[in-house]
Amino acid sequence: MELPQVSSSTPPLDAEHPFQTMMALFDEAASLASIDPAEFRILRQPDREISVSVPVLGDNGAVEVLEGLRVQHNAGLGPYCGPLRLDPDLKPDDVRALAGWMTWKCALLGVPFGGAAGGLRIDRDKVSPGFLERAVRRYIANLHDVIGPDRDVFTPEKARDEHVMAWIMDTVSMHQRHTTNAVVTGKPAVLGGTHHHGDATAQGLRIVLQRAAKRFGLGHERGGPSVIIQGAGMVGGNLARILQDCDWRVVGIADVSGGIYHPHGLDVKKLLASRRHGGSLSELKGDFEHVSDSELLLRPCDVLVPCAVPNAISSRNVDKVTTRLVVEGAHSAVSAVADRKLRERGVPVVPDILARGGDTVVGYFEWVQNRMGYGWQQGDVQRRLERFVGDAWDRVVEEHERRSVPLRTAAHIVAVTRVAGADRLRGLYA
Repeated sequence: MELPQVSSSTPPLDAEHPFQTMMALFDEAASLASIDPAEFRILRQPDREISVSVPVLGDNGAVEVLEGLRVQHNAGLGPYCGPLRLDPDLKPDDVRALAGWMTWKCALLGVPFGGAAGGLRIDRDKVSPGFLERAVRRYIANLHDVIGPDRDVFTPEKARDEHVMAWIMDTVSMHQRHTTNAVVTGKPAVLGGTHHHGDATAQGLRIVLQRAAKRFGLGHERGGPSVIIQGAGMVGGNLARILQDCDWRVVGIADVSGGIYHPHGLDVKKLLASRRHGGSLSELKGDFEHVSDSELLLRPCDVLVPCAVPNAISSRNVDKVTTRLVVEGAHSAVSAVADRKLRERGVPVVPDILARGGDTVVGYFEWVQNRMGYGWQQGDVQRRLERFVGDAWDRVVEEHERRSVPLRTAAHIVAVTRVAGADRLRGLYA
C-alpha cells in the first residue's frame, strides 16, 4: 500500500540534496557493517508516514487548509523523537531526511529514542501569531493518537520555537486531561524546560571541537585554534561566545546580512551585544573587514563551522575552502560531493550527527526530568552532556581508526549498527 505524502509528487533530487546524502551515507554504513539484507530493507524505509489535512480559521474569517506530515522513522531504541518544521516550501523528502538523521543521531549518542520529524506547510513570518497557534494546535490534535511521551516526542527545530513547544504541550494536555509536559522538549523553564536547552547545540559543538582540535593538533602560539563560524544566532552566536571563553580565536562570523573577518580575532561578545540591540553584522563598524557570507567560508582558519544552512560547502566552493578542519554545525552543511573532495585533500570533516548532538542529549535530559519529576541543576546537566557527547566522540574515533574510514562513515557505522542490533533483538512481530 502506497504511503500518503504531503504533496502529490516530489521533484527529482540532485546528488547534493540532503535526503540523497542521508540515504547514501546509510547505504555505505550498512554495507561496511555487513547489516543483514532483511534488516537493511527495514531500516531503509520509515516505520510510518502520516499525512494530515489541517483546516485553520483565518484572521479574516475564511478557512484555509494546510498540509502536514509526520514521519516516524524507527522506534527500535525507544519512542520516536524529532522536530516540527514550519516551512512554506516543505518537501516530504526534507522531513524524511530529518527523521533519518534523528534516528542515527540518537543511536550514536546513546539516547534511547528513535527518529521522527514533522512538517507543516506554512510561512510563519507571513501569518499572525494567532493563526500560527491555531494551525499548530490543529495539526497536533490530528496526530493525537500517535504522539505522546511514550510514543513520539516533539523537539524544537529553531531557537524561537519555545512558544510552539508550549502550544503542543498544552494541546496534548487538554486531550489527556492532565499536564503532559514530557510530550515535548525545548519548553520554557516555567513549563518544565531544562537548563542548557537554549545553548545545548553550541555546548555539544564545543565539546566536539575541543576533542577534535586536540586530536588533529590544531592551535596557535598566541592562543587556541582560529575558527570561522557561519551563523550568529542560537547555535553560531552561542558557540562563538563559548569558544572565546575557552581562549579560541574567533576570526570570522556571519549572519544573514553578511560576515566580518579579522585574522587576529574578533571581540565576539561586543559584536553579538551590538547585534542584539537591533543591528546586523553588516551594519557594525570596527577594526575588521566586511565580507559576504559566501566569501567568509573561504578565508583561512584552523576550523570552519558552518551553522546556518545545508550545502554551505558544496561543489561550487569546496575547491576554494582553506581550513584544516570542518565541523558541521548544521545538518548536511557539507554536501556529498564536497565531502569527498575534502577527504581527498586530507581535510577531516566531523559530521552533523555527532557535532550537533548536544540538543538531542539535552532534550533527552528534559524528557527524563519531566517523567521523574526532577529538576537538575545547571552543573548536573553540563556534566552529563560532557559525558554523553564525549563517549560518542570516543566511539567514532575508535571506529575511524579500526576501519580506516572517514569520521562521517565511522559515525554512521556506529549508529546503524546499534539500531540494527536493537531491531534484531526485538525481532519481527507478525
